[in-house]
Amino acid sequence: MTCFICRGNLEKATTTYMTEYNGCYIIIKNVPCTRCTQCGEEYLNGVTLKRIEDIIEKLKSVLTEIAVVDYTKAA
Repeated sequence: MTCFICRGNLEKATTTYMTEYNGCYIIIKNVPCTRCTQCGEEYLNGVTLKRIEDIIEKLKSVLTEIAVVDYTKAA
């Protein structure tokens, strides 16, 4: 598989996913992704995105200002 942006090679990696919900920041560490070895562009697959949505849904009721979650422990 090649990068859509630069046509570089993709390799398995992990990333940090960050989003905002109702004024609170959610940071999810160790999210599996594929990353371009040339330009660094990152891609998340559908299964991973669904798990991220599930993690965020669980966090909605306990959010304060910042939530940091490890993907491998929360998924």
